[in-house]
Amino acid sequence: MVRYPLFLDLTGRRVVVVGGGRVAARRLPGLLAAGARVLVVAPEIAPDLAAQSADLARRSYEPPDIDGAWLVFACTDDAAVNARVSADAEERGIWCVRADDASSSAAWRPAATAIDDLTVAVSAGGDPGQAAELRDLIENALRSGTLAPRRRRPGEGRVTLVGGGPGDPDLMTLKGMRALQDADVIVTDRLGPTGLLDGLHAEIEIVDVGKTPGGHAAEQADINALLIERARAGQRVVRLKGGDPFVLGRGSEEVDACLAGGVEVAVVPGLTSATAAATLAGIALTERGVTQQFVVASGHVPPGDTRSTVDWASVAAADATLVLLMAVANLGAIANTLVAGGRDPKTGAAIIENASLPAQRVIRCRLGELADVAQRHGVVPPAVVIVGDVVRVE
Repeated sequence: MVRYPLFLDLTGRRVVVVGGGRVAARRLPGLLAAGARVLVVAPEIAPDLAAQSADLARRSYEPPDIDGAWLVFACTDDAAVNARVSADAEERGIWCVRADDASSSAAWRPAATAIDDLTVAVSAGGDPGQAAELRDLIENALRSGTLAPRRRRPGEGRVTLVGGGPGDPDLMTLKGMRALQDADVIVTDRLGPTGLLDGLHAEIEIVDVGKTPGGHAAEQADINALLIERARAGQRVVRLKGGDPFVLGRGSEEVDACLAGGVEVAVVPGLTSATAAATLAGIALTERGVTQQFVVASGHVPPGDTRSTVDWASVAAADATLVLLMAVANLGAIANTLVAGGRDPKTGAAIIENASLPAQRVIRCRLGELADVAQRHGVVPPAVVIVGDVVRVE
């Protein structure tokens, strides 16, 4: 038998659910979420069903219960009652879904899932198990990015800042990946995980803004202007950034610029390398009996420089694990400042270069020799530096 698929707008519509058990309880949340006015009719109603926002009639079903209804669900454990409800609905020209016998039902409820504004409904010829299995496969593929449909939505352009994580595409969040797949244009730079762009739809435009650590304010201003210009042109713009946009990533500046420019903007968090690099190197930033705190600081401006806002004196005096980002060029000055401020030069230190990528390498040494070791090994950004007793050095 061929069934005709159809989506229904239940907003404000009267829907009657006959039955008060587990099947009715599974159906009710979706009906209420769709905006339906639901009446539940059953002599006994389960507590979890009764707690939901529906009208309740604690009695046996009577034919007038479905008068004026737009849709009916027969969900009792009694096949005779379900057949009666179905027959009454048929007589009144009302669609009825029988939970116990799909072959005798005028309508079927598909196995369905919703991801953002995308709804997928699956029917498998009356086999609910097979339909649910196929729905789960589709849902998993959509969430993982294996299945990436292009969705066209009317409306104004917008900007989404997406944290791409430390670099390995597998460490990208599912929500961030869906944003990439749904973009018209992706604005990225050398710190963004560009490997994520492989395999995206060819029609997605990729703009490399070439942002580098220590770039001038004008360069950031140009990026802000680009995001606003494209969004005002009606495009869905994704600003792909490494790590998390709000952890030393200047993401807040881009958000503020978009809001000031009248552009809708959203942020998708990412896995910051400040914590991911340590974990990937097998270093616990906090460890019982060693330290219960860690501090993340930017090292792109050396200590003593008036542009630095890092309180190096407090950082040096603390017993917290210190995580340094963008510090490769200033390791000598930073190490000297830490030692002068009270850190033991024998304190363990680690450099994690290209964290999460195939080229990742971990170099361990003592704080006092940190700069020399980095130079000897030819360390280049991106690299995360960790200083603290949690770093074991042979």
